[in-house]
Amino acid sequence: MTTPDQTVPYITTTDAEGIIDALQMRLFALNDLHLVLKHVHWNVTGPSFIAVHEMLDPQIEDVREMADALAERIAMLGGSPNGNAGALVAARTWDDYKLGRVSTQEHMVALDHVYINFNKDHHAAADIAADKGDDVSQGILLAQLEELDKYHWFIRSHLM
Repeated sequence: MTTPDQTVPYITTTDAEGIIDALQMRLFALNDLHLVLKHVHWNVTGPSFIAVHEMLDPQIEDVREMADALAERIAMLGGSPNGNAGALVAARTWDDYKLGRVSTQEHMVALDHVYINFNKDHHAAADIAADKGDDVSQGILLAQLEELDKYHWFIRSHLM
C-alpha cells in the first residue's frame, strides 16, 4: 500500500491509496501482458505465422503505452509507480504464460484466456476508481479497455 504525501485536489488521501493500489496491479498486469505478447510474437509457428506475428506488433506497442499512462496517473495521485520485475512477480495473482514454440492456434487459445482474465480485472479496477470518485483514472482504464477488447476480438477471430 502506498500512502501519498499529496494527491489531486478532488481525491482524498485515503481514496488515493486505494486507487493507487488498483492502478499498480494493473501496471504490473500491463507489463506482464507486454511480455506475454512479445513472447507469443517470437514463438508462433504454422501457416498463420506471419498474420499473427504482425498482428501482435501494434498490440505490444499499445500495451507499453497503456502501462506508461497508468504509471503517470499513479504519480499524479501521489504514488510511486513500480515497474520492477521482482515486484511484479511477487505481487501478481496469475501464473506465467506456459506455451513456448507452438502453433498459432494453440497460442490464440491461450491468449483468449489471457485477455478474458486481463480485461475482467481491468474492468474491476475501473469500478474501484469510479467508486472512489476518480473519473480520470476510470476514464483511462475504460479507454484502454476499448483497445484491449478490440485486441481480444482480433485473437478470437483466429479461433473461428
